[in-house]
Amino acid sequence: MFTAHPARTVVLAFAVAVLVGTGLLALPAAAAHGGSSGALTSLFTAVSAVCVTGLAVVDTGAHWSGFGEGVILGLIQVGGFGIMTLASLLALLVSGRLRLRLQLTAQAETRSLGIGQTRRVLLGVAGTTAVVELVVAAVLALRFGVRYGRSPADAAYHGLFTAVSAFNNAGFGLDATNLTPYQRDPWVVLPVAVAVILGGLGFPVLLELLRHRHRRRAGRRAWSLHTRLTLLTTGLLLAVGTAVTCALEWTNAGTLGPFGTGDKLLNGFFAAAMTRTAGFNSIDIGALEPATLLFSCVLMFIGGGSAGTAGGIKITTFAVLAAAIVAEVRGERDSVILGRRLSSQVLRQALTVALLGVGLVMSATMVLLTVTDEMFEAVLFEAVSAFGTVGLTTGITTELPASGRLVLVLLMFVGRLGPVTLVSALALRERTRRYQLPEERPVIG
Repeated sequence: MFTAHPARTVVLAFAVAVLVGTGLLALPAAAAHGGSSGALTSLFTAVSAVCVTGLAVVDTGAHWSGFGEGVILGLIQVGGFGIMTLASLLALLVSGRLRLRLQLTAQAETRSLGIGQTRRVLLGVAGTTAVVELVVAAVLALRFGVRYGRSPADAAYHGLFTAVSAFNNAGFGLDATNLTPYQRDPWVVLPVAVAVILGGLGFPVLLELLRHRHRRRAGRRAWSLHTRLTLLTTGLLLAVGTAVTCALEWTNAGTLGPFGTGDKLLNGFFAAAMTRTAGFNSIDIGALEPATLLFSCVLMFIGGGSAGTAGGIKITTFAVLAAAIVAEVRGERDSVILGRRLSSQVLRQALTVALLGVGLVMSATMVLLTVTDEMFEAVLFEAVSAFGTVGLTTGITTELPASGRLVLVLLMFVGRLGPVTLVSALALRERTRRYQLPEERPVIG
């Protein structure tokens, strides 16, 4: 049976959510002009929302009605929380108990380590999501109302929409220029960045930090390898991303050039944080230097933490591969990270995810180059942004033909679910080889 495997059920659930979202967005009531938005526009927007990407072929605030924006917001929340995680939580609240299949499905979505932990994980995910989104929404609503003169209702709506989009790493904005009107306002830029970073860390990390927050004596020793590795790599990538972005764009008149030192650092940090798979931008992405675009592609491809709202191959995958390279260069037999030896299975999984990601992005880029006349760096940036479910764009999304948009739809869908999840979902059954073949070593390099 197709739904017998939890990973397959997750894929099917996401597909159903996309179809439902497409149908709702195609309704005349979803468009501000009162007519149908068309199948492709509705499909693209639904996939972008469910896959928490943020790429758009129309202006979200101008094209969609209040009903349409509500559908998009709901799809973002469902996509970020996880279709099966949400279904399992609802079953828990209604019946007070979880069936085995629902537990297995939730485990596949949240990457929890044991079936017995599912109940705690689901409640923790729901609580963490609600607290972060409501706090950030309150801060943004207050700022929008006091500083920018929005009415209380309008400020609250914009604050909530932006907070949900930020924590779920979606990047959908209600303004045509996204967050560029607030590029000099840290009270808007920083809360959004904090929400993006928290969502990108992954729920296992957030829940573990909350669980050990009162254990001061244990300190970092109480953290698992996954948590320590995620926090360390996240901090490193944010620091390097900020430094490189500022260095490359410091004198660029189209981006950081006109700012003072403080605003340059603020927007450089924000740009580095958004490549963690959130599509907000406070500067013109299309005006970035080619070197910055390429560097941003690297950050977007790496993505954020596992089992969170971020996309990409995940920072733990990147760290594992880096450890394997270091071990091989040193001539060591085992790969070691933070005092722990990595199993060969983890190395194979990391290599599989990375190579499948590279292959998919390169294939999509070649296809896009054949259907559009855009520059290579812009096309590559768009492809990586879609695969990493980032949502940043140089502005060519709306210029792509129907075939190009369908390519991005595929990239977003696969990027959200993960190459390994999708492959395992399509596999008919697992096969275990009951014998070993003779070993032989080919020439490498």
